[in-house]
Amino acid sequence: MTANKTLVLVDGSSYIYRAYHAMPDLRAIPGDSGSAATGAIRGMINMLQALRKEVQADYAACIFDASGPTFRDAIYPEYKAQRAPMPDDLRAQIGPIHEVVRLLGWTVLAVGGVEADDVIGTLAVTAAAQGIEVIVSSGDKDLSQLVNEHITIIDTMSGKKRDVAGVSAEFGVPPRLMVDYQTLVGDSVDNVPGVPKVGPKTAAKWLQEYGSLDALLARASEIKGAAGENLRNTRDWLPTGRRLLTIKTDCDLSADLPDLPVLDALTVADAQTGGLRAFYEKYGFKSLARTVSAEALAAPASPGAGGDDLFAGHGASGVAEAAPQRPVAYTTILDWADFESWLERLQQAQLVALDTETDSLDEMRARIVGISFSVQPGEAAYVPLRHEGPDAPAQLPMDAVLARLRPWLQDGQRHKLGQHVKYDRHVFANHGIEVQGYVHDTMLQSYVLEVHKPHNLGSLAERHTGRQGISYEALCGKGVHQIPFAQVPLDKAAAYSCEDSDQTLDVHQALWPLLQANDKLRFVYALEIASSEALYRIERNGVLIDAPTLAGQSHELGQRILQLETEAYALAGQPFNLSSPKQLGEIFFDKLGLPVVKKTATGARSTDEEVLEKLAENYPLPAKLLEHRGLVKLKGTYTDKLAQLALPRTGRVHTHYAQAVAVTGRLSSNDPNLQNIPIRTPEGRRVREAFVAPAGRVIASADYSQIELRIMAHLSADAALLQAFHAGQDVHRATAAEVFGVSVDQVSTEQRRYAKVINFGLIYGMGSFGLAKNLGIETKAAAAYIDRYFQRYPGVKQYMDDTKVAARSMGYVETVFGRRLYLPEINSPNGPRRSGAERAAINAPMQGTAADLIKMAMVAVQKELDAQQPDVQMIMQVHDELVFELPESAVDWVRTEIPRLMAEVAALKVPLLAEVGVGPNWEKAH
Repeated sequence: MTANKTLVLVDGSSYIYRAYHAMPDLRAIPGDSGSAATGAIRGMINMLQALRKEVQADYAACIFDASGPTFRDAIYPEYKAQRAPMPDDLRAQIGPIHEVVRLLGWTVLAVGGVEADDVIGTLAVTAAAQGIEVIVSSGDKDLSQLVNEHITIIDTMSGKKRDVAGVSAEFGVPPRLMVDYQTLVGDSVDNVPGVPKVGPKTAAKWLQEYGSLDALLARASEIKGAAGENLRNTRDWLPTGRRLLTIKTDCDLSADLPDLPVLDALTVADAQTGGLRAFYEKYGFKSLARTVSAEALAAPASPGAGGDDLFAGHGASGVAEAAPQRPVAYTTILDWADFESWLERLQQAQLVALDTETDSLDEMRARIVGISFSVQPGEAAYVPLRHEGPDAPAQLPMDAVLARLRPWLQDGQRHKLGQHVKYDRHVFANHGIEVQGYVHDTMLQSYVLEVHKPHNLGSLAERHTGRQGISYEALCGKGVHQIPFAQVPLDKAAAYSCEDSDQTLDVHQALWPLLQANDKLRFVYALEIASSEALYRIERNGVLIDAPTLAGQSHELGQRILQLETEAYALAGQPFNLSSPKQLGEIFFDKLGLPVVKKTATGARSTDEEVLEKLAENYPLPAKLLEHRGLVKLKGTYTDKLAQLALPRTGRVHTHYAQAVAVTGRLSSNDPNLQNIPIRTPEGRRVREAFVAPAGRVIASADYSQIELRIMAHLSADAALLQAFHAGQDVHRATAAEVFGVSVDQVSTEQRRYAKVINFGLIYGMGSFGLAKNLGIETKAAAAYIDRYFQRYPGVKQYMDDTKVAARSMGYVETVFGRRLYLPEINSPNGPRRSGAERAAINAPMQGTAADLIKMAMVAVQKELDAQQPDVQMIMQVHDELVFELPESAVDWVRTEIPRLMAEVAALKVPLLAEVGVGPNWEKAH
């Protein structure tokens, strides 16, 4: 054996439990609760892949506990007696985990009569004695006793590293004293008693002072107090405890590693490609199956070469990073003859994948650097227009190229395809071109088919075509070292852009047949495509911002913030940093004696938002701090920033609507985030005063009324709820009458408030504990309200029960219009996760249907505006609200027609109702 080699030992028994609890409840057949659980298997594969990227190795093994008793059970029959049995779902995955680890090229060891830790200890000490560096991959602190200058423990899941210094810093004793430390503290997980009432701090202090457990016991009579008495009382037990906790380093491994020097037997073998592919397909890991490639499994480097591959220089092993690449024909267009030839192909093609390369991610500011096209898989062309640098060749003039492309781009009969086409439409619009004919968007196809997965092109290509392409970071670099795309060498830039168009066409051909095969999903996809068009128009319009109004609000908020600081100092009796948890804790709990509501994970007294809200109920200082925090956030996020976000050439804010983010189908907005403007405070509502109309125009806001409750009535078909909505009643007052057993006209304001919390709480799957917290009442009383509610609205209870059953069976729920909302944890053995998924199963169809309805309304309204009122602009979509800017002459039309259009987009079992307000700014329009 030569020095400077590395052995990697994976603590398989530790990681299978962590993988099992960390991963969602994956199944071989998604949504089939009767099929084989696969989460721990996938988690194990993920861990091994992560390890490959972090460590190089010459030898490797994955060690598991064998079934049956060990020598420790003979020493102490109560050893591990308190451990719960392994869950059946996990037990069923042990065999497949062993199988896939072997297929990946690792030696798998499970030695009878000892534990995995003992096998690890034996191999680690044997290798270290030969000068080999040992990396143990484990989250188990018990292995810290093995650490020395040649043995290090890493935890890829947490990033923690335990070397000699790390162990000393974490536990207060060096690795050589870890067995003594563990013996004093005991191990509750393995049911090994230590010294009663002696914790980590006392154990470390004793060992630092006396040097070892033996020396401590020799002078046990000197230890005073209850701790000393407990130490003396457990003197006879401690040697047994130390034997149980000491990792064996002399296991007989000859039966498991016969006929070879131990470490030679751990040389990593090549992965069994065919076996891996079959395994991945069997257990439903489709993307892994596609990425297995004999080419990618070839040895990537010579022995001793650098790099981050765990198996560099020793025959690569593991999951392939990319599928075999097919031949491609990519063209860089630098002269008019090539351009005209490709333009002819574009004009003749039935569908063209189109992609822009730009100088900015800001779609309102981005300018084109180059354009690529693909008309059939494997073929693409790139037209560079603004590449620069000493090696950049002469390029066709951009204005002339765009002029030649303009008729084709603006022809709606020439069908086009893209990945996130809304961005590309903005980019072309920045050059004066309104692209028509975008009929497909692969990002939206993925969003409809597999909302719970990533939708970026790289992930889609790898998942659906087995192709792995060039990353933007690999091309341009990262962070401060990132170069503009225009400075990328042209050959690399062309390959990158052509690949994007080519892969987009590839992904479309994989996803579009899946949408065509399902009428409901095809409808949802058509809605998303139409919504993309409407959102493009909204983003392009933007909303005018009144900068002086914001400046005035910022000044007022700043004055109030300073006043609150002064008031807080007076209440505390001293100045302090209002943002310092440490100082807050000292003032709250040490100086003022406020009760400790909860502690952080590290044991510190918490002063987070929840704690402040609880304390604010009875104490003035926390209430001041809450108000201060709210105003600081409002000022920093909105009144100081909104005017800065306005585009100089328009004076308007052009928010970006992310269409493929929320799993419920709702839109999210950023730069600025319009959905998070706090409207429950007067200061927050005032921010909307800065969203204004120019002279001669006004703002109109059209909002669905109680949309999610109406959807609940539709989905549950509860007779009482349906009657309330059909009668035009105040549904919260009607609910209060039912729950409190009074007539509608006798319902008090407080009873209506309770009913409103119950109505919305049940929509979000709230239980009695959550309802009690929201209402400020006892859990028992909240449970009684819920019981009474369900007695009065049995259809709602039936809907909730049926929805949970259906979700467990299918793995997803659907909106009224067929949008699928996946619930990976719905069959999880983890109770809290499963409960969370059940709450989501109840709420998601309502949120998702509301999202579908506002998108349908947005599309229908925009179509009518184009036909009847082109001077009315839709400028925002926020939650269940559409906001318009319009001439004063169009106010009557908007008040009449917009509610009608929004109400008629769908026929539910209850009427849809939309209400319109008009004013000079957004706030006044409510």
